[in-house]
Amino acid sequence: MAGNAIKNMVDFAEASGISRPTVSKYFNDAESVRKSTRDRIEAAMEQFDYRPNFFAINHNRKSTKTIGIVVPYLADPFFAEIVRLLERRCMDAGFWPIVFSAHGQKELENNALATLQSLRPSGALIAPLGRSSDFKSVQRFSEEVPTVVFDSNVKVGQAFVGSNNMQSIGLVVDYLCRTGEPPCFFEMPPVNPNANKRRDAYVRSMEGLGLEPKVVQVLGSGWDFEKIGLEEGKRLISERSLPSDTILCSNDRLAFGLIAAAYQKGLRVGAGAGCALRIAGVDDHPLSQFTCPPLTTVSQDYAAISNHSVRILFDLINGNEHTGERPELLLEGTLVMRQSA
Repeated sequence: MAGNAIKNMVDFAEASGISRPTVSKYFNDAESVRKSTRDRIEAAMEQFDYRPNFFAINHNRKSTKTIGIVVPYLADPFFAEIVRLLERRCMDAGFWPIVFSAHGQKELENNALATLQSLRPSGALIAPLGRSSDFKSVQRFSEEVPTVVFDSNVKVGQAFVGSNNMQSIGLVVDYLCRTGEPPCFFEMPPVNPNANKRRDAYVRSMEGLGLEPKVVQVLGSGWDFEKIGLEEGKRLISERSLPSDTILCSNDRLAFGLIAAAYQKGLRVGAGAGCALRIAGVDDHPLSQFTCPPLTTVSQDYAAISNHSVRILFDLINGNEHTGERPELLLEGTLVMRQSA
């Protein structure tokens, strides 16, 4: 093979002096061959700079060692962190994760699912867009591929893992009411089911405390939450139309924009003397601790969501079907008190 490029597994086996069946066995399951043989194959891969075409290897299989991960917007650090944890769990278990971002668009979500299905994955972990998803397309995919849904509880797939919005919102509403003026709820038109659940949880929590809920729904659409929070926050502050000096935002990214709006309008945010507004959010977004002031919020348990999602998916892949109703695992949030409220 001297002077010739290694084009396929046959060439690699010949060049390395290792039998073709042994090489194939290694690429299908590295742990299935002796360590001394693994070492020889891996040394040869480095020597010949060879990487197999796994798509070709798996072409005739019913499924592959691939796990698909689909999220609405990978540029959001919330989803980036969840994906990082999911990827790590999959790789540690010997699977290869492939990540798709829908960029907030139904067509791109459909394309991602179609592309993923063509790769014959062992399973999929999906956070659907929600309201803007093509429900039938997502449902068809989940009927063909073992699927666990996380974050956005669209009624597809074999299981759901997410946060307990009722518990989380109740926790922060109770805290805000005990420590100052009862909060109004700052939201935009919902883009996924979480938004509606959080508003409903706020209303029920306020009513449970004998207080009048005050929901402020601002203009805007899409996933530019910070921009919407900034622009609509400035408008409401200028109009003096916020019904409370304490504002609970539907998510942390809206709160980021609202904090910036308050700064631009010369209002100090926080719980101390001289502060005009208290602002809180939901999610404990990775950047929440770096706002000015740092944001009071309710955390989602990123590690638990990732771990449970992958565990349930591996159960499905291994044939351990859940009986009865589609399981929904709701994880409780933790109040994170910072200077903004």
